[in-house]
Amino acid sequence: MTILILNIKELIQTRETNVTIVKGADMKSLPILKNAYLLIDHDTIVEFGKMEDYINIEADETIDATGKIVMPAWCDSHSHIVYAGDRTQEFVDRINGLTYEDIANRGGGILNSAEKLQHATEDELYEQASNRLNTLIKMGTGALEIKSGYGLTVDAELKMLRVIKKLKREFPIKIKATLLAAHALPKAYKNNKVAYVDLIINEMIPKVCAEDLAEYIDVFCETGYFDLEDTQKILEAGKTHGLIPKIHVNQFNAFGGVALGVAYDALSVDHLEVMTSEDITALKGSNTMPVALPSCSYFLSIPYTPARAIIDAGLPLALATDYNPGSSPSGNMNFVLSTACIKMSMTPEEAINAATINGAYAMGISSQYGSICRGKKANLIITKPIPSYQYLPYSFGENCIERVIINGRII
Repeated sequence: MTILILNIKELIQTRETNVTIVKGADMKSLPILKNAYLLIDHDTIVEFGKMEDYINIEADETIDATGKIVMPAWCDSHSHIVYAGDRTQEFVDRINGLTYEDIANRGGGILNSAEKLQHATEDELYEQASNRLNTLIKMGTGALEIKSGYGLTVDAELKMLRVIKKLKREFPIKIKATLLAAHALPKAYKNNKVAYVDLIINEMIPKVCAEDLAEYIDVFCETGYFDLEDTQKILEAGKTHGLIPKIHVNQFNAFGGVALGVAYDALSVDHLEVMTSEDITALKGSNTMPVALPSCSYFLSIPYTPARAIIDAGLPLALATDYNPGSSPSGNMNFVLSTACIKMSMTPEEAINAATINGAYAMGISSQYGSICRGKKANLIITKPIPSYQYLPYSFGENCIERVIINGRII
């Protein structure tokens, strides 16, 4: 199957060589071809260029993109879309004055989701997650990392990861799975965190790896959850079994988690709403991608990741949704893009780089996803007729997407 797209108003994120990460000042640069064409063969981008250089090409399907933008599909490197039900009541509780911590302390939050998930069947979880995933794809997401962490028992964590594995098998988009058993302390271990950490290390991790259910290991390194010592033990055990570290860190407090992630060569450190100069120094020269989750900041009314400080220090930055039932019940990467520009002072160019190439890097897939490059996967967004690519973050409440192509197939 070949698809030819002609008369593209702006072809965004075009790369002649396979760039896999964009850092610092380079994030302000977004390569664009105006009045362009693009050819897809099966699931791969095989050619693109300016219409003035176009020579007649035969294809199975031709799309006229006059007035439209074509760009890579979003790469969302941080989500929790496998969960049961919702937490609407907690949303109302926060409006009435309770904080995120207040809700968690009285059995809400992650523990609320864990209880619901433990009583849900694998089929029920798959059906709910499938509906969410279909919606995400229509909104332009072409690659997605999904975490466990709402199970908090051996059986429930394995159940979540099996659902993710089924999603990987049944859906065309690229999906990566992460074991996040260290997301909260279960009620049964309320007064014995050491025993729960031991359970993760000695039972969960080996069973997950025996079934090949995850590629990454993650920890919620935060005051009241898992401290530096806990995080170090879990990351060490994960690496021993071949799992690549990622960390939830600096959401509410900064106490050395970023440096610990760098020391363990974490692929990404995510949240970063609170950052110190020491954290930024720790990231310099590392292979670790900082990831901002602006939808979470918006929903919880907490500070936004200091994007300007990170980028101006010469570092890369990725954007992701944190799609989950408690602190970011949306997987809309278009909204993430707008919020990054409006609330984090990122330019449209920086935000698009963060949500495509750098998002792919934070999933370990930027050699094949995240840019328009010959030989990369044909995961594309085709917009409706719009004035320019800057209009995408500008028109934050508008659905500008007309078509999505995943692996060379129109969705």
